[in-house]
Amino acid sequence: MDRNQEIIYQLEELKSEHRGLDEAIARIAITPPFDQLHIQRLKKRKLILKDQIAILENQLLPDIIA
Repeated sequence: MDRNQEIIYQLEELKSEHRGLDEAIARIAITPPFDQLHIQRLKKRKLILKDQIAILENQLLPDIIA
């Protein structure tokens, strides 16, 4: 497997986890009383995943010389 395929595989895993966190947050938020601290932790994890996804996507794009 070449490097681009590895990055694509990692991207799919991270995106899947990100979607899962979206669903988990939505489920928790609709059932009061909900644990605000738990939701904040999940949202923080989502932001970390978003940053990791952006880094990997940038590795796939070739550098453009301006």
